Amino acid sequence: MRLRDEMLARLRTAKLPEILIIGGGINGVGVFRDLAAQGVPALLVEAGDFASGTSAAPSRLIHGGLRYLETGEAALVRESLTERNLLLKNACHVVRPLACWVPLRSWLGGTLAAGARLLRLTRVPGPKGAVPVKLGLMLYDVFGRAHQTMPDHRLMTAAQARREMGGLLGPDIRAVAEYYDARISHPERLVMELVADAEADCPASVALNYVAAGPQDGGAVTLTDRLTGETFTVRPKILVNAAGAWVDEVQAGLGFNGRVIGGTRGSHLVLRHAELARDLGDRMLYFETDDHRACLIYRLSDDRVLLGTTDIRSDDPGDKFCTEAEIDYLFAVLRPILPGVRLGREHIVFAFAGVRPLPRMQAGATGAISRDHRIDEFAPSSDRPFTTLTLVGGKWTTYRAFAAQVTDRLLSAPGRSRLTGTEGLAIGGARGLPFAEADREIWAEGLAARAGVSPARCRQLTQRYGSRAAEVVAAEAADPARFASLGPYSPAEIALICRTERVVRLEDIFLRRTLMGFEGLASREILAEVGAVAARTLGWDGPRLAEEIARTGSLLQERHRMGIA
Repeated sequence: MRLRDEMLARLRTAKLPEILIIGGGINGVGVFRDLAAQGVPALLVEAGDFASGTSAAPSRLIHGGLRYLETGEAALVRESLTERNLLLKNACHVVRPLACWVPLRSWLGGTLAAGARLLRLTRVPGPKGAVPVKLGLMLYDVFGRAHQTMPDHRLMTAAQARREMGGLLGPDIRAVAEYYDARISHPERLVMELVADAEADCPASVALNYVAAGPQDGGAVTLTDRLTGETFTVRPKILVNAAGAWVDEVQAGLGFNGRVIGGTRGSHLVLRHAELARDLGDRMLYFETDDHRACLIYRLSDDRVLLGTTDIRSDDPGDKFCTEAEIDYLFAVLRPILPGVRLGREHIVFAFAGVRPLPRMQAGATGAISRDHRIDEFAPSSDRPFTTLTLVGGKWTTYRAFAAQVTDRLLSAPGRSRLTGTEGLAIGGARGLPFAEADREIWAEGLAARAGVSPARCRQLTQRYGSRAAEVVAAEAADPARFASLGPYSPAEIALICRTERVVRLEDIFLRRTLMGFEGLASREILAEVGAVAARTLGWDGPRLAEEIARTGSLLQERHRMGIA
């Protein structure tokens, strides 16, 4: 990946692509990457860091959306399952299978109502027993046949499930349905790898973080570097508004009236609880709440679990704070499912929240709002002489399909055509990496033998970066120094990230380029050590380093509920 300064120099030349994409989340970057595969360059700008908005706040699932069958969105479920299977192959370094258990309190409850929802006679959520869930999972299995990589579902009695989970489930559970979806360990890294892949395929493509797009005037769009205040003027022929939860703000700056986004905030908690992580094992509990929402909990590591999510209407795209009421709610809805587990705020090591950019719906249950996507197209006008495509909705799992639809629309102009599909394109560190877990272990051991780095470290880096672990291993072989307070990461690793991944702020490292924040790895010593490496690599002076440490520490404490001791 080229340096950010090099990308800014390209802006100053005014020799830029005709397509401007506003928004560096997964949907905007997905379009950027698909266009590059066709040899069509684009200029992408993101007001914050890449994947710093809603794309950084999912439940970290790559899933078909079992509950979307409730709202009659069968086509979305079919598309999602196909995309899930593709990502399991194309991003095998960060997307892995996950067994999902659905605890059920009755056998027949809600059967008629579930049928009415499937037929779209109603969209109001309701209770679901084993029979309607079984029927839904049969359909789920059929929809997931394309590129299938995982087993079909099974239905267990409560006694069977308790034997497998050591009696952890509540006494009123009558049955448990098991099916498979997938989890993504590091969504922000996948976004960065898509940017790098795009620029490698099409060197004329330009992606810049911390560059804000201002209002347009007569076809001219002003871009502002948020670090220096330097401004640039671009005149696109096509503008793609992929700003996610900020779509309406961008639309207003382009001269459009009305609103298309009606967001809902989802909050999650990362909990340090070794006993619960052990009992959950390699499965997720996907459970219904008393208000007929769906929540989840699954293991992240030997001592951490992820609990989510809420679904609260919010018209503020920057609404990224998990509230005390939401914490109380998440603990309360889990209690009937796992009555023997004690959870308190002392277990929280990280909290995160984001606003889902859903299609605007004035009334009704938030769970009934469609998770599907659409493209709104606006022809050029006398005061806005470029075509505008506005991306509404969308979910992480279906980003590639959404991007393909947008790209096909952009390629409909004369002289352009699709050169290749993206269904089979490996992403970033998945290229050259064996698909099977056992084969990846062998690959990592071979890397260790060649580089003279320990097999355990090479396995850890392969889990983190896929085949790109080889670059980190080479850097560590040349500089074997270690941090005093941060065992899982190395100075050479952080320096490489700073040099090659357009790091602008210290928070980029803790929250997006690595999983340090998510893993609960932050203290004043860690901030200082990592900050010192960033300062040496990026040329920060003393005051800038102090500012970055203070800013990042405050952000981790105030927004993410981390204790910085």
